[in-house]
Amino acid sequence: MRAPREVARQVIEIEAAAVRGVIAQLDERFDLAVESMRTARGRVVCTGMGKSGIVMKKVAATLASTGTPAFFLHPAEAIHGDLGMIVEGDVVLAASYSGTTEELLRLVETLKRLGVPLIAITGNGESPLARAADLHLPAAIDKEACPLNLAPTASTTATLALADALAMALLEARGFTPEDFARLHPGGRLGKRLLRVEQLMHGGEDLPQVVAGTPMREAIYEMSRKRFGITAVVDAEGRLLGCISDGDLRRLLERDEALLGRNAEECMQRSPRTISGHELASAALKVMEDHRITSIFVTGADGRLAGIVHLHDLWGLELF
Repeated sequence: MRAPREVARQVIEIEAAAVRGVIAQLDERFDLAVESMRTARGRVVCTGMGKSGIVMKKVAATLASTGTPAFFLHPAEAIHGDLGMIVEGDVVLAASYSGTTEELLRLVETLKRLGVPLIAITGNGESPLARAADLHLPAAIDKEACPLNLAPTASTTATLALADALAMALLEARGFTPEDFARLHPGGRLGKRLLRVEQLMHGGEDLPQVVAGTPMREAIYEMSRKRFGITAVVDAEGRLLGCISDGDLRRLLERDEALLGRNAEECMQRSPRTISGHELASAALKVMEDHRITSIFVTGADGRLAGIVHLHDLWGLELF
């Protein structure tokens, strides 16, 4: 009996060779398949039986998460009442290595009647499914990674690699961006990392701000009431002039006994750190870390104060 690591090495080598082999089988049909799915008015319906079905479930999820509306339809359930899930304007992407899966072949008649294009991934271009398809994408392999050459292993890996290639080609064809991905994954790590400052900032009544001539007693009250440990100082048009922080207050009290008789403009720190609301949350974090501050003001192109972001707002976003 061979050592487990030797078996693992051989399996990985065979599957890697199978994926490399798919590259040589790419031709203009792949481009046509991408264009068919890109221009479809409906969804991409992914289907397959057994291990191929499991692969196609993953493919449907990948497509949907990268800007191509898609879902998985079990072929056996389709021919027992779920065919109504396929409508005019859809495109069907089916996988069957042998190309002889009965449940898939029974779908063909309905697809032809609806005028729904069928794109088939098989290992046999002469199979019934390949011949019935509008587009056949070959994914033939030399052998399975299974020592018995029975369990679908290299064949499903090759199918998955080809289907992932379709999804990524579609992503580029649609001009799909990281921001688009984030919108579809608001709870995921990337979605959080791609949040914009304007989505996190505090504004309106929560924003600590006083006008330049505000007495310091009122400025201190604003700082305490808003609980950010800082207040912005703005002019009559709302443009940011400066800020006063808890640290500033302590330093001012040490050297100025008449502090409470002054106004905010006399005591503020000028040119505070600012950021645009369109910047990423990670950019705000970098500014705070580089300058060792716990808050940053958000301003518009005209210099008007729009909001504030505190370090606490970035905790939990996995930016650290």
